[in-house]
Amino acid sequence: MARVTGIGGVFIKARGDAKALAEWYRDHLGLELTDFGGAILNWQQDQAEDGGLTVWGTADPDGTWFDPSTAGFMINYRVDDMDGMLKQLAVSAIPILQGPESHENGRFAWIMDPESNKVELWEPKLWDEKNKG
Repeated sequence: MARVTGIGGVFIKARGDAKALAEWYRDHLGLELTDFGGAILNWQQDQAEDGGLTVWGTADPDGTWFDPSTAGFMINYRVDDMDGMLKQLAVSAIPILQGPESHENGRFAWIMDPESNKVELWEPKLWDEKNKG
């Protein structure tokens, strides 16, 4: 049977100015925009100890994981330095909704983009109960 082997792209339909939204991600999350206006995330350059995996899952319709966003999706972005990312966001007065939290598989924090999409930030670690804290 043929199967999915990874995420080939993430695309957000802007509710307002698509270029301004892309620039927000560039300016605040460090996505390097290319000539076509999007970014290419190259897992081979990722230095995290987990080898660059991507997680896929579904959420219960009555759950609160995506709150306060009303979007039907949430994108998890891998980050190489959670503390540095949070300082960078603080300088730009972007509020941290929650976190940072330490879990078995790394550190997490959550923010909202300018179109009220909840964004999950993840600094990956190898799965280990000792990562909790």
